Amino acid sequence: MTNLVHDLEQCWYISPPWGKEILPLSINLLERVYLTTTKSFGYCCGVEWLQQEWSYAVALNDEVIYTSALQLRGTGKLQLGIDKPVFTLGQRVVFRCNQDASKLRIVQGIHLIDDFWTYTVEWASPSLTECDGKLMTSGDRRAWVTDTDLVKV
Repeated sequence: MTNLVHDLEQCWYISPPWGKEILPLSINLLERVYLTTTKSFGYCCGVEWLQQEWSYAVALNDEVIYTSALQLRGTGKLQLGIDKPVFTLGQRVVFRCNQDASKLRIVQGIHLIDDFWTYTVEWASPSLTECDGKLMTSGDRRAWVTDTDLVKV
């Protein structure tokens, strides 16, 4: 039984939540964008797969606003002078952690925080419980890590 659980966890971590192919981004990382809700310009400093869609982080003055693509208009112009991230969305990586579970993961998000790129990977597989006859999974199982926590496969 232990081998089956390990195999399931390994498949879970390397199965993209968006399906077999990564869905295209509406806005590129570091692209200058117009945020329709605030009627102001900023730049895309992050993207992450949340609730069946890409969620974009937009640096706007001294704050970061998280929004869907519907509220953004891309300009096609990129923010200059910032190094590109080491890893890409959907890339398979080894997560250097102390857990006994499989360390192979998929990058599900990328964020620029204080001039450093961070990456979202799943920290743990879901805990399944039943509530009112429906199968429920545990809460947030994702971790934001740096490129030193990950190794290219």
